[in-house]
Amino acid sequence: MGISKDSSMWKTVKMKDIAVDNNGIVDGPFGSNLKTTDYIDDSINGVPVLTTKNLNGDFSDESVRYISKDKFDTLKRSAVFPGDILVAKIGSIGKCCIYPLDQRVALIPANLLKITLRKDYYNKYVYYYIQSSDFQALIKSITKATAQPAFNVTKFRELPISVPCYSEQIRIVQKLEESLSQLDSAVETLKKTKQQLEVYRQAVLKEAFASFDEYTTIRKSTSIVTSGSRGWAKYYSTTGAAFIRIGNLNHEDVSISFEDLKFVDIPDNAEGIRSRLEPLDILISITADLGSIGLVPQDINEAYINQHIAMVRLKNKKQSEFIAWYLRSDLGQKELLKNKRGAGKLGLGLDDIRDSLIPVVSDETAEAVVAQIEEKLSVCKSIEQTVNQSLQQAEALRQSILKQAFEGE
Repeated sequence: MGISKDSSMWKTVKMKDIAVDNNGIVDGPFGSNLKTTDYIDDSINGVPVLTTKNLNGDFSDESVRYISKDKFDTLKRSAVFPGDILVAKIGSIGKCCIYPLDQRVALIPANLLKITLRKDYYNKYVYYYIQSSDFQALIKSITKATAQPAFNVTKFRELPISVPCYSEQIRIVQKLEESLSQLDSAVETLKKTKQQLEVYRQAVLKEAFASFDEYTTIRKSTSIVTSGSRGWAKYYSTTGAAFIRIGNLNHEDVSISFEDLKFVDIPDNAEGIRSRLEPLDILISITADLGSIGLVPQDINEAYINQHIAMVRLKNKKQSEFIAWYLRSDLGQKELLKNKRGAGKLGLGLDDIRDSLIPVVSDETAEAVVAQIEEKLSVCKSIEQTVNQSLQQAEALRQSILKQAFEGE
C-alpha cells in the first residue's frame, strides 16, 4: 500500500481512550425502557430508532422506526450523532457502519452500541480497524456463545486498538480506499448477481404454484405442529444429538445447513424430547428472521430444535418437499406471515402456522412440481455457489488489505 510503519508514530490504547467521555461508547436502552408501544407513525417529527439492518455495509435506512421527542429525551444517553460509529453487539456481532453526516440525531436499541470519537481520532480509520480480522477476533473473544451471540459493552471498551497520529490515520484511510475501491465494485456486482438469482428463483416458484385453486389449512394436514423448548443451553455438549437453530435455516432454498452445528446431550425425561425431528419434517423460523424454511433430510440422526423454530409434521410425508417449497415461495411466505405479531420483535405463533393455507394436490402432482423446481433451480444453485466462492475470496483479499494497512505496510 506504500505506507511504512514508524513505531514512534503509533501507540496502542483502549477503545474507551478514543471515545469522548464515559458516554462515548454506550449501547441502547433495555427493552423495559423502550417498548413496542413507544413507536409512533411520524417520520417527520419522530426521532429515528436504528437496528442491525441499518448496518448493511454502508448505512442503510431500511427498517427505521420512530419514537416521540419526549420519549427520546428520557433515553438520550443512547443518542447517535452523524459521524458516530455503530457496532452490533447482539446477533450479527461486530457488524458496523458510520452514521452518515446527512442524517439527523437518532437512537440505538439494546443490540447496538455507538462510538463517539475524540477529535484526534478519525472515524473512518476506526471503522476500518473494527472490520479487520484481528479486531473481529477480539470481539469474538468477549462474546458469549448463546442462541443470540452477544458481548458486554464494558469489555468492548477495554479492547486494544493500534493508532498512529491523526494525519497518518487520514493517509492510511486514503490508501485503503484506493486499494478497496475496485474490490468493492466487484463485490457489488457479485451481490447484484445474487439478487438477480433470487428474482429468478422466485419466478420459478411463482410459476410452479400459480395454477392451484384448492387449499386446506396446515392444521388439517398435520399430525403435529410444535416448537422447541427453552433452556437447551444446559444440555450443550461437544457430541450428542444435533441441535438446529435459526442460523441453520435459510431464505434461499429448503435445505438445512449442518455447518456451525451445536450438539446437545439431554436426559431421557427432558421436556424437549417432544420436538425430536423425523425425516421430512418441515422447519419454520418463528422469531427474528421470520419465515426461513428447512426440510429435514431422510438420513437425519437424532436432532432437536430450539424455541425459535417450529416443526410441522405432515400426515402425508410424500408431499413434505412440495409444501416446503410452497412455503418458501412468495405466495407461501405471504400466507404464512400474514399474521406475524409485534413491532420491535416480530414473532409467529403456532396457531398462525396451523391456520395458514396450503395447496391440495395429488402425490403425483406434488412429485412433478418438485422435479420441475429442482431442474430449473439446479443451474441457479451452481451459479450461486460460484458467486459465494468469489465473495469469500473477495473477503479474504479485503482482510489481507486491512491487515497490511494496520501493520503499516
